[in-house]
Amino acid sequence: MRAIRAAAATAALAAALAACSGGDGGDGGTAAPSGSAAPSGPISWGPCTDIKRADGQGVATPAPDQQCGKLAVPLDYADPAAGTIDLALIRIRATGPGQRIGSLLFNFGGPGASGVDTLAQAAKALGSLGARYDLVSFDPRGVERSSGVRCGGTAEMDEFTSVDSVPEDAAERAEIERITEEFTAACGNTSGKVLAHVGTVNAAQDMDRIRAALGDQRLNYLGMSYGTQLGAVYATRYPEKVGRFVLDAPLDPSVSMKERTLVQTAGFQKAYEAFLKDCVKDRQCKIGPDADTANRNIEALMDRLNDEPLKVGDRELTQGLAGTGIAAALYSEQTWPLLDQVLALAVKGDGRGLLFLADSYTGRGSDGSYSTVMSSFPAISCVDTAERPGDAELLQTEKQALKISPLFGSAGMGTICSSWPVPGDDAASKVDASGSAPIVVIAGTGDPATPYEWGPKLTAQLKTGVLVTYKGEGHGAYLSGDACVKKVTDAYLLEGKVPAEGTTCPA
Repeated sequence: MRAIRAAAATAALAAALAACSGGDGGDGGTAAPSGSAAPSGPISWGPCTDIKRADGQGVATPAPDQQCGKLAVPLDYADPAAGTIDLALIRIRATGPGQRIGSLLFNFGGPGASGVDTLAQAAKALGSLGARYDLVSFDPRGVERSSGVRCGGTAEMDEFTSVDSVPEDAAERAEIERITEEFTAACGNTSGKVLAHVGTVNAAQDMDRIRAALGDQRLNYLGMSYGTQLGAVYATRYPEKVGRFVLDAPLDPSVSMKERTLVQTAGFQKAYEAFLKDCVKDRQCKIGPDADTANRNIEALMDRLNDEPLKVGDRELTQGLAGTGIAAALYSEQTWPLLDQVLALAVKGDGRGLLFLADSYTGRGSDGSYSTVMSSFPAISCVDTAERPGDAELLQTEKQALKISPLFGSAGMGTICSSWPVPGDDAASKVDASGSAPIVVIAGTGDPATPYEWGPKLTAQLKTGVLVTYKGEGHGAYLSGDACVKKVTDAYLLEGKVPAEGTTCPA
């Protein structure tokens, strides 16, 4: 999801800069949900009329080969009387040639990415799979069209996304705490009905309802980033329903909130250093002639933004938004040249490029409206853990993270979850797909968001996993354009050829 969004931002920003310079599934050893609910009915398909453009700026022209529909699922699987919510789905029918295999369900990550929008935007890149599969995706519960979680309007979201990531003194820390608590309270006020029911375990049960409604005996699935955890939880609950499964850019669901923060901080710092090295190696780097100078220039920029944000029209580029923009560009090696360009402009006082990248990441449209991604992400993340860290633990995490990376270090998601309006549990952190068909796990050695070490760990936890190593940069392997990864993945999804143990794709 992030790689697709960053690629779209590259094209749009380049133009702008040029112009201005479950019911029948098994439980796999995990207790099945209590209560019962009538099986979901068929999906009523119709034209897609509200697909967002890849750059997030408005609505795309409807594509004739895309169908959209809704599927009613229980709000609370343990209490069928609590009513239902509608899941929004998209389908692109198999085009041939070759015999149709079935449906291939996608989750592009987040948590909080719209599968409806992303599949529509990524359809061309998935053409080889679309020949023999109906390509299907959905907005998981709590995301966009599927009772999407919202936490206030434009003003509240602008304040939340603009806040500096690291407080310099007690006053800044108090301000961050105030903004965070107001944000989480707004989530409860606006979306309280669904907050307790948006977690990954429920989403996995939804996927089995989708499988049944599509008429497939087994679920064929390609999950990316967070989608790997969702797929792993599905495989744990319904191992006998697992078809051809690929988990790309894997999460380790067992890590604590603190561990996740520190490992991801290290991952982004590694990607940042790789960006600097690349910038000065093969081309004239606009932000400095060597890596050390470029880094000092970026650090000086961030320090200035902390004291005095840059005016961008009627908005401001803050230190927090600048950090978000840098991180967004690090998700894909394709956006590294763009990052050099926008950083150089920001150093000269033009913050438009970095603000555009930040907006592409946070889901802010040019009209000031936000997608649900920045609200859905904490909603799902906080329900998926029982952790509610206190001030002392958050401060310790922040200090350790800042030692790893002064640029990306922070207290992480624990800051939000500590004041989240509903409790969470750890059910989604325990995975074991024993008895399932082989599950292919693809991990990248240069992935900033899901570092490589999580790949072998998830593979081992699944018991039925087969690890493929991608020795390349960026978040996610299949949509990177790497020919080896595509060949290995397509061979499994299209022909059922399980990759050999130790399979490696060079960059």
